[in-house]
Amino acid sequence: MNLRRVVVTGLGALTPIGNTVPEFWDGLSNGVSGAAPITRFDASKFKTQFACEVKNLDVLQFMDRKESRKIDPYAQYAMVAVAEAMEDSGLDLEKIDLTRAGVIWGSGIGGLKTFQDEVTDFAGGDGTPRFNPFFIPKMIADIAAGFISIKYGFQGPNFATVSACASATNALLDAFNYIRLGKANVFISGGSEAAVTEAGVGGFNALKALSQRNDDPKTASRPFDKDRDGFVLGEGAGALILEEYEHAKARGAKIYAELIGGGMTGDAYHITAPHPEGRGAANVMKFALEDAGLEPEAIDYINVHGTSTPLGDLSEVKAIKKIFGDHAYKINISSTKSMTGHLLGAAGAVEAIASILAMRNSLIPPTINHFSDDEEVDEKLNLTFNKAQKREVNVVLSNTFGFGGHNCSIIFRKIAE
Repeated sequence: MNLRRVVVTGLGALTPIGNTVPEFWDGLSNGVSGAAPITRFDASKFKTQFACEVKNLDVLQFMDRKESRKIDPYAQYAMVAVAEAMEDSGLDLEKIDLTRAGVIWGSGIGGLKTFQDEVTDFAGGDGTPRFNPFFIPKMIADIAAGFISIKYGFQGPNFATVSACASATNALLDAFNYIRLGKANVFISGGSEAAVTEAGVGGFNALKALSQRNDDPKTASRPFDKDRDGFVLGEGAGALILEEYEHAKARGAKIYAELIGGGMTGDAYHITAPHPEGRGAANVMKFALEDAGLEPEAIDYINVHGTSTPLGDLSEVKAIKKIFGDHAYKINISSTKSMTGHLLGAAGAVEAIASILAMRNSLIPPTINHFSDDEEVDEKLNLTFNKAQKREVNVVLSNTFGFGGHNCSIIFRKIAE
């Protein structure tokens, strides 16, 4: 069957280094770190006392106070990013078929703050069940998609994807497949997360997953550095408007890029650790290339998962070398998590936006905080350390991997008429 083309016509970003897409790109291109001491709660007794928080956000600019009380921060973040993406897209809701417009949204955890607060309040009481009537609808991971659909009247496919840190990329690939199979014309897709809470930080600390570099938070996220000691927890949202090409062209839409392929695999290895040889990571990049109809030599830039964990960074490098061979040395590779921290279920969307902007601006955002070479990381790879690099970019690949062995790769290229 003839598959339809899918393009990106709107972008929205709410991140630790910028609350809009232009602010986000300015932070990325200038190598700004979003890490700082935690302000959400008193973290003085925690092993990790810093995170990459969203800053200077007034949600009441996007919703009234009464509505905001019914919405967990993860869904508030989604609504903020989507508002920017929808305005950017120029979609006229009165001129599109809303039954062929859908929402697929990712979150690894969902309403963690709501769950934490309600259970804490109950545990501190006398056993009488006094729960907020909005407890369940605020907490569940699908509710952001529901709120988005209701606000914009999108009546097509509407659901959530949950695959830990791969959630947003899974959402984008699901939306991509629905459009190219002819089942919808437009999707709002992406992901959001708000896990900078006592339960979030404490839980990841218990896993020994987070950096504990409390004396210098801004340099704590250091992917591929010899002294990396874990990821830095981030929060925020990324939203993309995906649209069938002819539909976008007919309305004269601005087109950022074409989404041309993707892959999804499972490590089938361990609940938190990646396969040591990058088995799932290699397979997912291989399948993404096949889906896009590309040879490895077509890729100019890889936005890697690159979380700054000892095991994860090495396995991803091994996978890249396995799939790309000698061409791996000609690719620019960078981890924007060195600046944003790890946005968990929102990471894939935010990093897809970073990849698209790198292509449009002919500039590779850096992997900041590189101080010492790791002898296990091939020094011939161009990991774009510490400073952005100018480069003509026609095709980008973005990786996101999640606990449970979930792997996703997504490929964008400059629009070809």
